[in-house]
Amino acid sequence: MKLLKSGKIWPYAIGAAITLVFGFCVATIIVTGKADLQKSDAYMTYYQDADANANNYIQAKIMFDKKYKVHYISNGIDKKGSLISYRIVDISGNPVNNAEVILATSRPETNKYNQKLENPEVKDGVYTFKDALFPKVGVWNLIAKVKIGDNFRFLNIKADTRSREAFEF
Repeated sequence: MKLLKSGKIWPYAIGAAITLVFGFCVATIIVTGKADLQKSDAYMTYYQDADANANNYIQAKIMFDKKYKVHYISNGIDKKGSLISYRIVDISGNPVNNAEVILATSRPETNKYNQKLENPEVKDGVYTFKDALFPKVGVWNLIAKVKIGDNFRFLNIKADTRSREAFEF
């Protein structure tokens, strides 16, 4: 009680508060350092790289779209497995059979179910990925990277296992 009345407790209280704040800062750094880095849902790379190169990706899409068209033509996705198909044609409507297509599937909230599919079947400009698995019911991101020569673009589709609808984002 004598310490309280003499006014000497405040330096101890301030020292304890500074130590507590410093401890919380250290704990925050340790916890965030263990966190997983999430891939970008738009460009198959880390958010930092996607942000740094966003203008290049947009410019590449514009250049690609001047020469080619890519269409998602699948009839929905299913939890048990699906065929994912894209039609690629040049600006005149002729099928393109020499594109390199990579498909990444992911859930919006986690990377746990991510899969990367390569080497699709190609027939008359239709690129088909077989055995795409969607183990969880709900919305999935389908990110396709299409490359023809030096031209490339990303096609980002949101699809749902409960519905046949899909849309580009």
